[in-house]
Amino acid sequence: VVFEKGGVYLHTSAKKHQDPDSLIAGVIRVVEKDNDVLLHWAPVEEAGDSTQIFFSKKDTSGGDSCTSEEEPTFDPGYEPDWAVISTVRPRHRHSEPTRGAEPSSPRGSWAFSVSLGELKSIRRSKPGLSWAYLVLVTQAGGSLPALHFHRGGTRALLRVLSRYLLLARCPAHSSPQDSRLYLVFPHDSSALSNSFHHLQLFDQDSSNVVSRFFQDPYSTTFSSFSRVELGPRPAVERAPPVTEEEWARRMGPEGRLQQVPELKARIFSGGLSPSLRREAWKFLLGYLSWEGSAEEHKAHVRKKTDEYFRMKLQWKSVSPEQERRNSLLRGYRSLIERDVSRTDRNNKFYEGPENPGLGLLNDILLTYCMYHFDLGYVQGMSDLLSPILYVTQNEVDAFWCFCGFMELVHGNFEESQETMKRQLGQLLLLLRVLDPPLCDFLDSQDSGSLCFCFRWLLIWFKREFPFPDVLRLWEVLWTGLPGPNLHLLVACAILDMERDTLMLSGFGSNEILKHINELTMKLSVEDVLTRAEALYRQLTACRELPHNVQEILGLAPPAEPQSPSPPASPLPLSPTRAPPAPPPPADTVPQPDSSLEILPEEEEEEEEEEE
Repeated sequence: VVFEKGGVYLHTSAKKHQDPDSLIAGVIRVVEKDNDVLLHWAPVEEAGDSTQIFFSKKDTSGGDSCTSEEEPTFDPGYEPDWAVISTVRPRHRHSEPTRGAEPSSPRGSWAFSVSLGELKSIRRSKPGLSWAYLVLVTQAGGSLPALHFHRGGTRALLRVLSRYLLLARCPAHSSPQDSRLYLVFPHDSSALSNSFHHLQLFDQDSSNVVSRFFQDPYSTTFSSFSRVELGPRPAVERAPPVTEEEWARRMGPEGRLQQVPELKARIFSGGLSPSLRREAWKFLLGYLSWEGSAEEHKAHVRKKTDEYFRMKLQWKSVSPEQERRNSLLRGYRSLIERDVSRTDRNNKFYEGPENPGLGLLNDILLTYCMYHFDLGYVQGMSDLLSPILYVTQNEVDAFWCFCGFMELVHGNFEESQETMKRQLGQLLLLLRVLDPPLCDFLDSQDSGSLCFCFRWLLIWFKREFPFPDVLRLWEVLWTGLPGPNLHLLVACAILDMERDTLMLSGFGSNEILKHINELTMKLSVEDVLTRAEALYRQLTACRELPHNVQEILGLAPPAEPQSPSPPASPLPLSPTRAPPAPPPPADTVPQPDSSLEILPEEEEEEEEEEE
């Protein structure tokens, strides 16, 4: 036995949400036997199936959305109602599963064994925050039962298979319905070279690449398809904050701000002095126009004040009898009251049982439900409103500034979590370019999905820094400089600062999660911002930066999607592409790109389940 992994399930029901009886726990093994190598799966006996521990998201319908498995030795302590990685619970042992109309069918009837030489292709699930699965297709054209890895391990299995086979990922254009299909090749240089030649995969001679691939599959693959050579990291110095005097010098005779781009650059490089935030944040969050005059601003504030109180009256005028028949409003009110009661209570502005600031938080959040019916209130929003109300100390100003902030991050709170999945994928892509060894380490410890960064991105590091540092961080991020997604580089900067601790201490997945969680309130915002800007400059100085990385940094326009439904996560590293050229003539035959990849590749350990 050269490989063994437990927690590999068969899902015997076609339903999207599996009931306990439709899951069969088993063990996958790669076995060298005689002169053959076999892939073998067999169910485990009930007595030998140890209790499994999962991080899961609470589901009011009674179900759970499991993300990744951990040992029961560490409770991350995240808010269990809105953090995807939230609460530790035992997964109860299932009763004897059934198979179709044969409820008495023994588990052993599901076992299978196949020679690796009989495999034709492997389909892998899309990256995401749910269980990963693999579907294996044989040369005869039949599919084996899908293997669902409840404890992770798809990457590890594919690495082992790559010792005996070449696993080549199809280019997206050759398999539009399934861009995660891997063709299985024997270790035959001539056959693989011919395949590469016909697909026009390399600029260089295919046989040389194949020869080097046998010697070092991983480094050859990465360098041939997506090699990125970064130059030295430049030194960066932060500037002092913008003062009231400097702000006043940029104010024109009609109260119009002048030299706005330069002013934003100053805010990016130094932030704002505390006394200036109350006015400047209204501009940064779009409540007031940078181009407007003082009189125009006054008229705008009068209009928005009236609009706010009209919306507030909508829920204030609901009678108790009406509310008894409005479960949505009752639910929002209950959720907001519970969240407000525990938001920043250590801050003097919100401390005490009868603090008026708590009432303002409550009213603003309920009014936001009237403003944005589709989104309503989602836990975590109170964390974003609290600093804004603290700075503005005005109900109406705080509401409209909060709305401006939510325009930037509302996707974080959508039920589908597609925005969060995409950001985690973009973060991983940046980290792959900046620090491949760190990515390798995290992958090896079942932490390659970067789910431990979820809270960072969800509420923009609100719980990672002391309160005054959060104010500085947010105003810098709100400038939109030096490009979009600076918050992802902030996350990269934190991981870069902690890389030696993570890699040299021999941390496993539990210890990594625990260490990241314990960074709370121990980080210096100025150090992190300095490093994030340095990382940005280092990346933008690279002439061979992959196009999808350029998109993340705002250096290139997004590529047009291949289909009406673009993928939730960015594609793996791809060679730099020129700006879109004019469409070719109708009779021009499009040429295939160079996006085929060889496994093992650098991808997320956690993959989402496709049913």
